Amino acid sequence: MSDATMHGTLATLRRWYDSDLAYSFRRSPAVVVSAVVALTIILAAVFAPLVAPFNPFDPGAVRLMDAFTPPAWAGQGMGAYLLGTDDQGRDLLSTILYGSRISLLVGFSAIVFAAVFGTLLGVLCGYRGGWLDMVVMRAADVQLTIPSILIALMIDGIARTALPRELHNEIAIFVLIFAIGVADWPQFARVARSAALVERNKDYVAAARVIGQPDWVIVLRHVLPNTLGPVLVLATVGLALAVLSEATLSFLGVGVPPTQPSLGTLIRVGQSFLFSGEWWITFFPALTLVLLVLAVNVLGDWLRDALNPKLR
Repeated sequence: MSDATMHGTLATLRRWYDSDLAYSFRRSPAVVVSAVVALTIILAAVFAPLVAPFNPFDPGAVRLMDAFTPPAWAGQGMGAYLLGTDDQGRDLLSTILYGSRISLLVGFSAIVFAAVFGTLLGVLCGYRGGWLDMVVMRAADVQLTIPSILIALMIDGIARTALPRELHNEIAIFVLIFAIGVADWPQFARVARSAALVERNKDYVAAARVIGQPDWVIVLRHVLPNTLGPVLVLATVGLALAVLSEATLSFLGVGVPPTQPSLGTLIRVGQSFLFSGEWWITFFPALTLVLLVLAVNVLGDWLRDALNPKLR
């Protein structure tokens, strides 16, 4: 790296460190702790094959004789299993790390799908108006009257009915991503439409029309970038809700297959043994889910306030 590039990078980092957003982040201990918690869970899930003590999907690493082993600090615990084992003798810590990967993959992919589809549709409706705006927004209003979890359940049920069982098990994650994404797009469409209605009446849009730029260029190059602020805030909060939706669907048994356990699947399996004394099987996956959702929600609330000029 050349000296000029290094100086430019350092200058950029210095400007970011001195920005209002960074200052707001540093002065809020709850936000800093939430960022650390969320980043720790996400990195541990992403690098699960490197940090997990065992591979829960490797039959050679499963010891049925060690099933229902309590956490290491308990009376009958074993040092090799920090958080204990489940009913199949799998290390619970490793299973949580691998399960978090699936939950985060589904949640992140679903919210990206919903954000892209809903934002583009909302910006187009806000900019063009007319019959397209009326039809899309009325469809969004109707869908918003139905709980998102019911829409996701309906889409998953249609997929299970239309597809053979073997094929559905292979593409279950993609069906789940599509179901959650379709359930969440109206919120992004409404937010993007509101922002586009404001932006289309500004002088820079009128100037772009005067110089002869086509509508699609104005929408993509000028209007869309100025609507991404509120969309980013909604996507941050939506990520937590998407992960929670995936966990709920998996807990109900209509999410990912048992061969690819997510946090919701682990909680569903563990609750069967909750009253027999093996509390750790459901407690630690549930605790991981609660910490992740809470941390992301706190970050979303902070980002909403930090990007709102009226609150500065």
